[in-house]
Amino acid sequence: MRDYHWGSESQISDLLNLPAETSPQAEMWLGAHPGCPSRLADEDIALNDFIAQDPQHVLGATVAQRFGRLPYLFKVLSATQPLSIQTHPTLKQAQERFALENASGKPLEAADRNYRDDNHKPEMLYALTDFVALSGFRQPGQIIKDLRVLAAELPAGQTSEIETIVRSLQGTDPLAAAFKLVLTAGEPIARTVDLICAAIEASPQLRANVHFAELVSINKIYPSDPGVLVALLLNLVFLEPGQAISLGAGNVHAYLRGLGIEVMANSDNVLRGGLTSKHIDVPELLDVTISEPSPAPILAPVALGSHDRLYKPDFEEFQLQVLDPKSAGLASELQLHGAAVLLCTSGEFLIQTQEGQRRIERGQSLFITAAELPATATLQGTGAGQLFAASAQID
Repeated sequence: MRDYHWGSESQISDLLNLPAETSPQAEMWLGAHPGCPSRLADEDIALNDFIAQDPQHVLGATVAQRFGRLPYLFKVLSATQPLSIQTHPTLKQAQERFALENASGKPLEAADRNYRDDNHKPEMLYALTDFVALSGFRQPGQIIKDLRVLAAELPAGQTSEIETIVRSLQGTDPLAAAFKLVLTAGEPIARTVDLICAAIEASPQLRANVHFAELVSINKIYPSDPGVLVALLLNLVFLEPGQAISLGAGNVHAYLRGLGIEVMANSDNVLRGGLTSKHIDVPELLDVTISEPSPAPILAPVALGSHDRLYKPDFEEFQLQVLDPKSAGLASELQLHGAAVLLCTSGEFLIQTQEGQRRIERGQSLFITAAELPATATLQGTGAGQLFAASAQID
């Protein structure tokens, strides 16, 4: 369990019926990232060390050759406050810049380090509750329209920063220019954030705009932060339980609140620009950001049956299968490629592999090696169940 300040007091432990030994509960990691590897209970060994003993047997020949590691990291994420305005590098950027930071002698755990490994971090999030996020840039015209509405509510002589942002959005490479301006203008932007949020709070009509209302909510947690104004540049995304989004390299985003299952490439590389107490590196963030408008990246599942769905983002490192059978005896073939991580969030399942049977119940996770495949999952007992299975997309 990772105790980042934006986590909940007990949301993850309540979901999984686990003791609330850590608070706040922000993320629970299931995987083999060397920064916080899971341990195999049966053998009392860190998962990354277990894989290193025989990568081809554990991961499968193709996954071992292609990635040389478990290619994904599985998380349960609980946010009661906004996460940072952030983006992630491409694989090439991560490899080159991780090597540069190593060569500089900067310790791997240094607070001001940008790159903690040599991998990229595309990710997907599956909502377990209503989930709110910011993701991807809006169209410049949409942003300009909203800025002008807000400017009309500000005191006379207090709109110069908004006018400057509007001009940047009408020029060359508009989103990159506006993003940089907001993140680097300093005190004038901080004053503008305060003025905008005060105007929204004073106007029922402005508060009726959900995007405007969200700015006020964010500002109460991170007052005067430029990230509040960045939020107006981005799409506001509302996910219902069972919906998912998929985020590639260069996508600017921030999770605002909710509980979800997150799967990503096996990396912890994050470039931050605001809404955080952690290290911020605006030039690096700007350098890796793709400053183009993009719609909310909703990821539609492939239906495998009435109680079985598969989420396949455009990244070969991972996919997520979700089983939610409503009655005992319903069986599903697990669509697994290479080694897999399973997590049960309700009910009890019987997992059948080539090496035998294992039972997994609410709050338990299971690691399945490639040598054990194929595998099936069958709901046991009474009532409904829910099981998540992560694996690579290549055999």
